[in-house]
Amino acid sequence: MDINAIRNDTPGCSDKLFFNSAGSSLPPESVVEKMVEYLQFEEEVGGYEADRKRLNEINTFYTETATLLNCKPSNIAFAYNATDAYARALSSIPFKNGDYILTTNDDYISNQIAFLSLQKRFGARLLRVDNSENGDIDLAHFEELVKKHRPVLVAVTHVPTNSGLVQKAEEVGEICSRYDSWYLLDACQSVGQMVVDVNEIRCDFLSATGRKFLRGPRGTGFLYISDKALNQKLEPLYIDMRGADWVNADEYKLQMDAKRFEMWEFSYASVVGLAEGIRYANEIGIKNIHDYNQPLVKSLREGLSAIEGIEVLDKGSSRSNIVTFHKKGFELTDIESVLKRESVYYTISKRAYAVIDFAKKNVDWAIRLSPHYFNTVEEIEKLIQVIASIKN
Repeated sequence: MDINAIRNDTPGCSDKLFFNSAGSSLPPESVVEKMVEYLQFEEEVGGYEADRKRLNEINTFYTETATLLNCKPSNIAFAYNATDAYARALSSIPFKNGDYILTTNDDYISNQIAFLSLQKRFGARLLRVDNSENGDIDLAHFEELVKKHRPVLVAVTHVPTNSGLVQKAEEVGEICSRYDSWYLLDACQSVGQMVVDVNEIRCDFLSATGRKFLRGPRGTGFLYISDKALNQKLEPLYIDMRGADWVNADEYKLQMDAKRFEMWEFSYASVVGLAEGIRYANEIGIKNIHDYNQPLVKSLREGLSAIEGIEVLDKGSSRSNIVTFHKKGFELTDIESVLKRESVYYTISKRAYAVIDFAKKNVDWAIRLSPHYFNTVEEIEKLIQVIASIKN
């Protein structure tokens, strides 16, 4: 990795301490250039003609995403965001009254709300697996619940939005395969910062966003659908002319590939922007990105832990680029005023975003920091100095 070249490609990192890639990261210049150029082409020829003439460029999204996840382009569907992708996957599961959904205490807020909605509307039954003492999924309890209740769906958030925890996605996938449960992985916070291989994980669905660690544009995401799910003709509840052909008055025929999960109309400028963000990451290499980030985030956690009154909240045997902390005896506004004054970009995680996890940690809020591969050791050191300067 050439950190100087990467920072030159990222003009937004030059005048601030940007630590919010888990929220919406700084895109490389080339992402913006691709999108602007495509919009200018639409200005000249109109949207329909633009996508006809730029089909090869648009299809780069599918090939680059397939490379990222180690699958085929036919397994990839574009989505407007991760929640959109996740909802389409959920809607394809033919839930019946009494079917079980098995999830975790750490799953994303929108996913938890969706499960409760399915429980309310269709009579699905929601189960949550226990955590081990270190914060990981308790795999023994997980398998016990799978064996006993035979859940129709197992849903796991790979990296929770409110914590640095990395869940044991591969081990979950192995158990789901043995007991034949559909497996949906929310990889919103893991894709782009670590190697995510759908063949190793053995998930049936994987949802992700473009704006976070992939450094793509907002309003973009994607859904991976396994060959098994496609061959068993799972389809989203609301399917349109992109996903199926209307063959006679009372019949439609599904597309054979993952495009059955897409809608006909979307922003092709956003598609090429996301394709470029993924291409940029693939060119550097996700393993290289992960290997660069690990010492960076380790030094951040260690530096924060050394500050009096700071409680680093992240748990798990494996931890990610998300670092959350709380400062005892301080109002959130006091900390925010210093961070903003020093041009530190961050996010707040609130109790409402992680009701179960924050109740266990006995906190109402946490500051979330998320370094990425355009950050430097010097920036980490400066950030720690800023946080250490916060006094009553």
